[in-house]
Amino acid sequence: MRDVLFDLAERVANGETVGVGTVVATFSSAPRPAGAAMLVTQDGEAIGSVSGGCVEGAVYELAQETEGSVLQRYGVSDDDAFAVGLTCGGIIDIYVEKINADTFPQLGEVVETVRAEEPVAIATVVEHPDGIGRRMVIWPDRRSGSLGSSRADDAVTDDARGMLASGRSGVLQYGPDGQRRGEGMSVFVNSFEPPPRMLVFGAIDFAAAMARLGAFLGYRVTVCDARPVFATRSRFPEADEVVVAWPHKYLQGEAFKLDQRTVIAVLTHDPKFDVPLLEVALRLKVGYVGAMGSRRTHEDRLQRLREAGLTESELEALASPIGLDLGARTPEETAVSIAAEIISLRWKGSGRRLVDLGEPIHH
Repeated sequence: MRDVLFDLAERVANGETVGVGTVVATFSSAPRPAGAAMLVTQDGEAIGSVSGGCVEGAVYELAQETEGSVLQRYGVSDDDAFAVGLTCGGIIDIYVEKINADTFPQLGEVVETVRAEEPVAIATVVEHPDGIGRRMVIWPDRRSGSLGSSRADDAVTDDARGMLASGRSGVLQYGPDGQRRGEGMSVFVNSFEPPPRMLVFGAIDFAAAMARLGAFLGYRVTVCDARPVFATRSRFPEADEVVVAWPHKYLQGEAFKLDQRTVIAVLTHDPKFDVPLLEVALRLKVGYVGAMGSRRTHEDRLQRLREAGLTESELEALASPIGLDLGARTPEETAVSIAAEIISLRWKGSGRRLVDLGEPIHH
């Protein structure tokens, strides 16, 4: 939804009613994750994607035909699976609704929150015996709207804040009145957390390539180096910020802003920068810490870190030499190698060729 949110808000602000199809649940080898969305405008334009092309045609027609809201499942088990194009073996549930200023009065406030890079979640009833479509917007400290009862509102608020904190979107199950152990009400929670951060240390050509790829992958990219002649905006135009500071001091100051989605790439391969920086980084609860350098550099670095007091369990978190074995040579290829390792660790992929595996593509 983040991909189409600003387009949706602009059209709604102009008085338009927009059809919106959102992936709320996926099973097996689904093309796109929960939260992916497609708009169908009043003039017939399609914006965004719910399946990478598989069922867009069917969702487009449903969004044009539906006056209210509907939850539709598409999958290989359906008689018309091949007709709509979902031949990958997966199953996806798509919630289709019409959105305008009356049906979603909090939309403008949601957009302001997302633009400010602050967390917010949208909880929508997608299955209920009394009808679907009720919506509540949830911030860490407040909420707006209702799902039908205070009991349901309180239960969903607590659970949605937990999902928001971890950056997850998905369907929650309750009884019709929000009972914890009941069934009959399904609520889709769409989390809009701030983009994850990528901290790249070392203002070198490899860092420029890493900044470009990090921005492409949706990270908020910071490049940091202590040398002002190299750490310049002109050398790193794709980075969100370029900082001139001693790396370890900068990281210490930013530590409270980082989370388990944060990626740290140390590309300086200079002990006077690397060791103090890694001494801080490896003690943070972040998603990835990688350091560039040869195996000889790596062994020397490990010894220096041990002397600095790091434990073996802390050192095990270090990805060094950094990246996957792709045979990379250029800065751009090396950046792809590093990004591939980050993605593989995040989703627990093997890093092997899919053609050599007999297991499902999506774990």
